[in-house]
Amino acid sequence: MSNTTTTVAIDRETQLIALFNFLIQINSQCLDCFIFIIGNIGAVLTCIVFYQPAFRKSPCAMYFIASSIAQLFIFNCATFIRMIQYGYSVPVNSVPSWFCKIRFYIFYSSTVIARYNIIFASADRYACSSSDVRLRRWSSPKIAFRLIIINIIIWLLFYIQILITIDVKNNKCRINDVTISTYFYLYFLIENGIFPIVLLLFFGFRTIRNIHRSKQRILPNVINERSETMTIPGRLSRKETQLHKMLINQVIIYMILNIPYTVYSVYRTYFGLSSLTGSYALMDTFLNNLFFDLVYLVYALTFLNFILTSNIFRQKFKEIIQIKILRRRIVPTN
Repeated sequence: MSNTTTTVAIDRETQLIALFNFLIQINSQCLDCFIFIIGNIGAVLTCIVFYQPAFRKSPCAMYFIASSIAQLFIFNCATFIRMIQYGYSVPVNSVPSWFCKIRFYIFYSSTVIARYNIIFASADRYACSSSDVRLRRWSSPKIAFRLIIINIIIWLLFYIQILITIDVKNNKCRINDVTISTYFYLYFLIENGIFPIVLLLFFGFRTIRNIHRSKQRILPNVINERSETMTIPGRLSRKETQLHKMLINQVIIYMILNIPYTVYSVYRTYFGLSSLTGSYALMDTFLNNLFFDLVYLVYALTFLNFILTSNIFRQKFKEIIQIKILRRRIVPTN
């Protein structure tokens, strides 16, 4: 009887191992591949559209361009490697130690640079929509350029620690010191999951409140709806209004797709799931990969969000297609 029970348990364990290996592989081949292709194309197109004269001098557009450039490193140094590792069984950890260090250094630094540029864009929309003249002065191309440079320098210097702490051991690229690994994991959980969501919620609600208040003001002046400049203090132009919508949608996508990984990471840390073995370890790997891919998906959906949200963005994208690809001349309409 005991032998039969043991055999059934072994067969069940074997089936679960095969199932989760299959799910891990399919997830990487499909979702990671989608993120890699759509993300790279979208990031390049986002940079091209926002570099057009209609957006070029907008601080919010500058933050989006900086974030998109950082996202290219995420897609090519993180998503691509994850795809070939789990989807096509390429032994990416059987490489020299320096490759392991550089890969994770680029991943962590580019992820946080992309994330904080979105946070800066959210803060810029809050300042831009404010009726306070002093606060609106913070929404300027000069300040945006300085913050982008400072953001890059700070995080490139901060994550130099990755070059020291991460190494290859037993064909795994990880932080081998348990104490350092625990503290770093908790830090990353807070900095990557909880802290950005709090900031984005804060600036998002403040921006919505500012816009709501601005709509309640009675303005006797007639405003040209097609104007792309702010003609009355506290009143947003059509372009600025659409930038608000684009960012608010991006913030919503960010929170929806980041919350699963944040929640699972807390659960994983609390119950010590990283020490699991057998099919349970594979189940943990599958869920961890899936939820982490949702974080990548946030950035991959950026261009699709912008193209669906903003009429001006769509219009400029169509103009680029017509002029640069189809070689057609745009005839201005009166």
